[in-house]
Amino acid sequence: QLQASGGGLVQAGDSLRLSCEASGRTFIGYVMGWFRQAPGKEREFVATISRSASNTYYADSVKGRFTISRDNSKNTVYLQMNSVKPEDTAVYYCAADWRPQYSRNYYNSDASKYDYWGQGTQVTVSS
Repeated sequence: QLQASGGGLVQAGDSLRLSCEASGRTFIGYVMGWFRQAPGKEREFVATISRSASNTYYADSVKGRFTISRDNSKNTVYLQMNSVKPEDTAVYYCAADWRPQYSRNYYNSDASKYDYWGQGTQVTVSS
């Protein structure tokens, strides 16, 4: 089970941090990712982080502004969002991909390969 939080209404240029706490299986067995879906658009990849936290990968649209991180001792993944823009407005979803047999450095941007999804948290950026 994944529980996302931290969304809200912010102004362009502000910062926001999303959190997603996992329960159930051993957290370090999961590759974690953040995705988002804006009204009338398809869900899109935002960021992913490997099990060891050594590797991260970002969508071009957020690179340099967003940072994904994880604290395996707290079973939590974070998305630090800086310099937000109105086009970042969306429902943000965290997702978990169960990969204990893969390299600890493996990461995944393919939504179809993720096993579990959080309920989503709304981020609205006003101009």
